[in-house]
Amino acid sequence: MTRKITFKHLFKATLNWVLKKQPTTAGFYSKSHRISIEGKKDMEISAAKAFKGDPQLYNPEDLLLSSLVSCHMMSYLYVCAQNKIEILTYSDHAEAVLEVNPDGSGRFVEVRLNPCITITDPQQIALAMDLHQKANQLCFIANSCNFPVIHHPIVEMKK
Repeated sequence: MTRKITFKHLFKATLNWVLKKQPTTAGFYSKSHRISIEGKKDMEISAAKAFKGDPQLYNPEDLLLSSLVSCHMMSYLYVCAQNKIEILTYSDHAEAVLEVNPDGSGRFVEVRLNPCITITDPQQIALAMDLHQKANQLCFIANSCNFPVIHHPIVEMKK
């Protein structure tokens, strides 16, 4: 099967890290750094607290989960618009499971999205539920992951 690529987009990010001249635990470097993307505010990032990072800063695990949640929502809104479903609210309380091996390597093994959507038409509840699967198929980030992205959607009516 031949895969046709219609468009290619290039995304760029610049990372800057500098050794901080302060007492640190022997054998450990500061994990805090700055990511710059042209035309946008810089992001201050660190490792997760569990990996001796600054707990006040975003970490790569936060950003991966945030990317999945955001991409799924945008894909879902797109397929709902195609199907003329009016979405009033969308929220999600997502969770990601990271497994770390004894040698320090690790990987995400699962992400659970828990989107809760409010719609206006009771006749569209079943379709609104089903469209999460279509949104997952379209989601650029989910399509790039080597772990399952599981959906537990709730669709409610406007009260």
